[in-house]
Amino acid sequence: MARKYFGTDGVRGLVGEAPITPDFVMRLGYAAGKVLAKARSGGSKPTVLIGKDTRISGYMLEAALEAGFSAAGVDVMLAGPMPTPAIAYLTRALRLQAGVVISASHNPFQDNGIKFFSDQGTKLPDAVELDIEAALDLPMECVPSEKLGRAKRLDDAQGRYIEFCKSTFPNELDLRGLKIVVDCAHGAAYNIAPHVFHELGAEVIAIGNKPDGFNINAGHGATAPDAMSAAVRAHGADLGIALDGDADRLIMCDATGRLYNGDELLYVMVMDRLATGPVPGAVGTLMTNMALEVAFKEKNIGFARAKVGDRYVLEVMQEKGWILGGEGSGHLLCLDKHTTGDGIISALQVLSALVRSGKSLEQCAQELVLFPQTLVNVRVAPGFDWTRNAAMVHEKELVERELGDSGRVLIRASGTEPLIRVMVEARNAADAAAMAQRIADKVDSQLAA
Repeated sequence: MARKYFGTDGVRGLVGEAPITPDFVMRLGYAAGKVLAKARSGGSKPTVLIGKDTRISGYMLEAALEAGFSAAGVDVMLAGPMPTPAIAYLTRALRLQAGVVISASHNPFQDNGIKFFSDQGTKLPDAVELDIEAALDLPMECVPSEKLGRAKRLDDAQGRYIEFCKSTFPNELDLRGLKIVVDCAHGAAYNIAPHVFHELGAEVIAIGNKPDGFNINAGHGATAPDAMSAAVRAHGADLGIALDGDADRLIMCDATGRLYNGDELLYVMVMDRLATGPVPGAVGTLMTNMALEVAFKEKNIGFARAKVGDRYVLEVMQEKGWILGGEGSGHLLCLDKHTTGDGIISALQVLSALVRSGKSLEQCAQELVLFPQTLVNVRVAPGFDWTRNAAMVHEKELVERELGDSGRVLIRASGTEPLIRVMVEARNAADAAAMAQRIADKVDSQLAA
């Protein structure tokens, strides 16, 4: 059954346009509250934790969600600006029924979204999201006054999460002697990430740590990592760490400013684990670079591809019983450390690999040479289905035949925006770029027609 509002990462859109409006978000809170209350046993009220990133619209949407949950008879705890994975952790640690994050992740400040976590700190299963969507179609009827939900602040949320992050770093190691640039993207980790690395012994230069409600992800963070690279070079730092607006993505750079994406960082993490014991396998996505798959195969490490989206990576990891996985975009999962992707904790796993080996990031990743990969985004009308377009399907088949065994083509619709993403991977960079643009031009010509 198709979902009407939920995409690959919750409900997301432009603030002020459906569905990111105060009235809809209040009804969403009410519908989710009703679903949670129905699942709750024991007679006590369910309690949810609400966190947000630093967007100006977070204040408005937080109030709307709180009203909806209260009307459904659900108590609310407000954490304020917190990374998405922090809400996942605190929901589980405090034995709450659900966690809710108000964030559009790496998108600009004009966008926002709502995503949910289960009581186990994982993304909600599709079935529960469908139950919430079904409840949205029902009338909103406030519970009697004596059954309304209460709201209160969780004052020590940041401190709790900082200590949790530090607990995932080996006790026998520290970061003394390392100078690290930490780019917080003017987002949810602005007052958390610098403390984590500093308290583990690193000299920290924090950038992107002055949010004003409008500058989240603007020229900083994992989606704009050049600021991190420039700061590393300017300060003579050893490493750079860039998070996105809700701090579930990670991109890093070495002392020269050279960037390392999620595929390369996953490789470093897997090789570190392999040095201390067997690694049965790791999970990537349809977008994961072919070089990673080849490298793992050479070391007898299993590899599986999931659909794009960290929730789907997690599903395959759970099916396989594997603990490591991730996306090239920087969503990395270590299930023996956390239940969801976490930029800070992933950075700590990479740093522990460097400290334990005594090698630089460049040295740890040097055996992995990525195949050239070109991604072209084409804006389309909502609902455009390229798989039903004969000319598009034919063009894809032509390119695949030309590539043979030396590359691959992936075309997919974005789960969060009206875009078609065209990716071509080839051993030759010029071929990858030319073929990706060729397919993108075909999309444009079909739209024009």
